[in-house]
Amino acid sequence: MKHRAPRSAYLGDTPYVDPELAAEAISAGDSPLSPRESDVLALARDGAPADEIARRVSLSTGTVRNYLAATIAKLGTTNRHEAARLAAERGWI
Repeated sequence: MKHRAPRSAYLGDTPYVDPELAAEAISAGDSPLSPRESDVLALARDGAPADEIARRVSLSTGTVRNYLAATIAKLGTTNRHEAARLAAERGWI
């Protein structure tokens, strides 16, 4: 009952968790990506080229490409755009 959530929170009762949000969070599972892979993939999602991502996260361009290749492999996608879309859908980035 969503209408009870604000009152329960105000009274200090057990916090309300929306069942749909909880189900989505559980079904997404834990991210297979490292924190650095997630950072790099999040920047790639916005369309930034590897050299720009490298500059923004203080890595070499080759290292950024390696991280992107690892995320593509871990997520079973064919390119970084698909990997970013999938990771975003699952709440990993």
